[in-house]
Amino acid sequence: MKVHLLLKKEEIDHEKMDDNKIAVVFDVLLATSTITACLDYGAKQVIPVLDGVEARKTAKQFSPEDVALVGEYNGITIDGFLDPAPLQLKDPVKGKTVVLSTTNGTVAIRKAASAKEVYVASILNGETVSKEIAERYTDETIIVVCSGSKNQFCMEDFYGAGYFINQLISASNKPVDLTDSAQAAKLFYENTKTNHVVQDSRVGRMLTKYDFEDDLAFINQEGLLPVVPHLIDGRTIQAVKTPPINREVGS
Repeated sequence: MKVHLLLKKEEIDHEKMDDNKIAVVFDVLLATSTITACLDYGAKQVIPVLDGVEARKTAKQFSPEDVALVGEYNGITIDGFLDPAPLQLKDPVKGKTVVLSTTNGTVAIRKAASAKEVYVASILNGETVSKEIAERYTDETIIVVCSGSKNQFCMEDFYGAGYFINQLISASNKPVDLTDSAQAAKLFYENTKTNHVVQDSRVGRMLTKYDFEDDLAFINQEGLLPVVPHLIDGRTIQAVKTPPINREVGS
């Protein structure tokens, strides 16, 4: 197994992201953490869209009581949508289809859709996703995609990706070949995991300014949720059924 890492979604090459590649997408603050949480809360599925216009059009395919519109653009909640912050969505999304629009994360997922398989990962579920991939794949190339922010590198995505790569190596019973970018993320995680990387990132500081400290603390819990979000048809994310992780919540 070979693992490569892209520092931002703009590095995705559709010709190279072919049916021999397995994509694992990170947007720790907040899209992939929010998707993971929504599926854990009992959402039927999550549909990632490119913008608010597509979100409203997609939502019309469902009965109003069966859909939840969630999204932001440039850090501002879209008018009439729910805020895409995990702790605020537990009750509103249960049993519903979530149509999610974000500036970076949902765009990254859609850009990666030409890969053989696409998974959504975060710090919350990095352990479970790594185990799923280690068990399911052997010779494929894993492309870890950091969404970044509007063509800029994001430290929290790099950190989350490093955590995932660290867990993938632990879960695999065969050698894992890391490119330099993947190795750099792994080393960054291993040398900073006792620090407050997520909170101290640019987006983390912005969320703190707007009183999202509880959400930051929540999404920074390693391996908390046994959820494997999987893009099943190029447009819909559903949870792969996995056994729960045997640990106390928050540990």
